[in-house]
Amino acid sequence: MAKQEVYVLNGPNLGRLGRRQPEIYGTTTHFDLQDRLIPAWGKEFGFKIHFSQTNHEGEMLDWLNHAADKEWPVVLNAGAWTHYSYALYDACAQLTAPLVEVHISAPSQRAEEFRHTSLVTPHAAKVIEGQGIDGYRQALEFIADRSAH
Repeated sequence: MAKQEVYVLNGPNLGRLGRRQPEIYGTTTHFDLQDRLIPAWGKEFGFKIHFSQTNHEGEMLDWLNHAADKEWPVVLNAGAWTHYSYALYDACAQLTAPLVEVHISAPSQRAEEFRHTSLVTPHAAKVIEGQGIDGYRQALEFIADRSAH
C-alpha cells in the first residue's frame, strides 16, 4: 500500500529558523526540522512527506495548487503571508484534503496587531500555534487521526 503523501510547506523567512529571532522561534534550524519530519515523524505516522520552504509567493501557490490537484493534506506555516495574502487565501480555499495551519509562535498573542488576523484559518481543519517545532508533529498526528476515520 502506498504511503499517504503530505505537503509540509513553509513560507518566507522560515528557512532562517535557528538564526532568526531565536527568542521567538527557537534554536531548531530549518534543516533540523526537516530531519525530524521526514525520517522520524513521517515514519511514525506512515506519511511520505514533501517538505519545502520558499520566500517566493508564486512558488507557494504552485505547491498549494499541486496539493489540490493531488488531494494531498497540507501542513502550512505561511509566515507573514498568513496575514495579508489573498492569493494564499484563494489557493487554500481549493484544498479538499485537510489543511493544518501551524505557527511556531502564537501570532494571536503577539504584540503586533497585524499578526492577529489569519487568511489561512477560514480554510484550516485545525490551527496549531505556540507549540514550537512540535506543532508540526501535532499537525501530522491530526492528519493521521483524520485519515484513520
